[in-house]
Amino acid sequence: MGVTVDVHEVFKYPFEQVVASFLRKYPNPMDKNVISVKIVEEKKDVSTGIIYRKRIAVCQNVVPEILRKSLCSLFLLNSENHLLSFGQVNILKVPNVQLEEESWLNPQERNMAIRSHCLTWTQYASMKEESVFRESIENPNWTEFIQKGRISITGAGFLNCVLETFASTFLRQGAQKGIRIMEMLLKEQCGAPLAE
Repeated sequence: MGVTVDVHEVFKYPFEQVVASFLRKYPNPMDKNVISVKIVEEKKDVSTGIIYRKRIAVCQNVVPEILRKSLCSLFLLNSENHLLSFGQVNILKVPNVQLEEESWLNPQERNMAIRSHCLTWTQYASMKEESVFRESIENPNWTEFIQKGRISITGAGFLNCVLETFASTFLRQGAQKGIRIMEMLLKEQCGAPLAE
């Protein structure tokens, strides 16, 4: 089945300032779920000027303890709900979750595309996000942010829906929190937003 999360925001700051704040956003005391972010690869295409980055984020496992316990002993089902096995599944009991983010920054065209996905729980869950920062059509000194995410859980039977609902709610709240952090960083580093 799966659920989607869509976010659209216009930051009233220039593209370069928004991207710089995004890249410095985590870790941040306003969001203790993100423990660390590490650049594992960075390179610049000399012919296009596009800067490619791959980062790994380590986040706290936010799945509620009650769901972790419920899924510790369960029937593992395939996509047609046929029994695959029954037993102990401790995959949700991990303390941290890893996410991989890849970005392509094009300073000349003033846009940055981002793709991220979860590296943990890949046999049971798929979490993917695609985001874009780009110069706003309304005002070239503003930056538009568009994010589309999709979460789908398999193999947990009737709990698939419960986990997807939790994940959807958590990601929506996390996206809003991320926007608030960005706005705070931008205001601290760049001053008040630009007027229309």
